[in-house]
Amino acid sequence: MSNEKKSIDFYFDFSSPYGYLASTRINALAARHQRHVTWRPVLLGPMFKAAGTAPLVSVPLKGPYSVRDFLRTARLLKIPYTQPATFPIGTQNAARAFYWLSDRDETSAQRFAQACYATYFEQGIDISSADKIADIAAALGEDRASILAAVADPVVKERLKNEVEAALTKGVFGSPFIIVDGEPFWGNDRLEQVDAWLATGGF
Repeated sequence: MSNEKKSIDFYFDFSSPYGYLASTRINALAARHQRHVTWRPVLLGPMFKAAGTAPLVSVPLKGPYSVRDFLRTARLLKIPYTQPATFPIGTQNAARAFYWLSDRDETSAQRFAQACYATYFEQGIDISSADKIADIAAALGEDRASILAAVADPVVKERLKNEVEAALTKGVFGSPFIIVDGEPFWGNDRLEQVDAWLATGGF
């Protein structure tokens, strides 16, 4: 099996409740099948525009239900969850910092992503600002000044833009979105299908 086949692409937005829930489970799921996960933060804004959709919470009727479902799903999975007072938020700074870190050490970048998610969806703290992102990274031992410089760097900004465009080209339109050997799965509630797909080699 090639390295490309072994890798699972995990697309997510840092403002996505279902992305957060999936992020707590995706690595363990992949490990059961001897697979590697490539974490790929994206921005839902351009995807909503391309798909002609909108954030669930802003859709009539669906909005109140979606918040109820975020909370219920977290309880079912026994994952800590607090609905943030400010929601959704812009996540460009978190995504830029992630890619800057990932280019240096993938494990550190994933740890940073998990810390961002925990800060937002467990503590309910807004993580949209560059300063907050730098604080989160610094608490993990990263250099705060370097993170602030990275999120403002035109090269890093272009990197994120390219990642989002590449994701759209692959058909990614939501968070979480998982691609396994070319097969797309959208949503935290599709992780069981991903598990079965990996176990059987496809169905």
